[in-house]
Amino acid sequence: MFVKDVMTMNVVSIPSNTSIADAKRIMEAHKIRRLPVVDRGRLAGIVTERRLEQYTPSKSTSLSVWEIGYLLGNTPVKDIMEKNVVTVTPDMTVEEALGVAQNQGVGAVPVVENGRLVGIVTTNDFFYKIANPVLGIGMPGTRVEVIGKGRDTVIEDVVSLANKQGIRIITIHVISIAEEPGEKKDIVIHLDTEDTTAFVEETKKKGYEVIVRMR
Repeated sequence: MFVKDVMTMNVVSIPSNTSIADAKRIMEAHKIRRLPVVDRGRLAGIVTERRLEQYTPSKSTSLSVWEIGYLLGNTPVKDIMEKNVVTVTPDMTVEEALGVAQNQGVGAVPVVENGRLVGIVTTNDFFYKIANPVLGIGMPGTRVEVIGKGRDTVIEDVVSLANKQGIRIITIHVISIAEEPGEKKDIVIHLDTEDTTAFVEETKKKGYEVIVRMR
């Protein structure tokens, strides 16, 4: 899966001459926490909710409400924006993009192609559009953990049992990957049924430990 498959394309952005006050209003109106700054179609920087708060006078300031309003209304975001923006490309894999975001400690990365902003991808996009489907979060059925006990046939065995009993598999994933020969390899299989009694019993007969997990 690529960044272009999960990114938000209709990105709310602002030019660099936008005032801090207007940037805050735009964020509040769209319920977003960050705004890419775009000049002449090209990404120039980014401002975040936290960055705007850092440059907003606190309640303990000696400035009057009129002075604060003047300051926020006349300071452009180009004076406070982050100019060294962490970006990714639309053809980058989601694994690589997530690694970039984690390594740089950012919650969102603009997607840039040939210098132009074409989208934005956030940690929420990764979770809701990737992790949720993979883990089966929000889907009906039952998740069952099968302890592999070092056997390489664990996936083949449980899939065969599910097919034999006519149970549809929603998702299946490995939760402990063997680094050396002989190490255990456990899996979690999400079955499209609330009644897993027969499946669990047959799996145990093959010598596996089975745990029904909460969804």
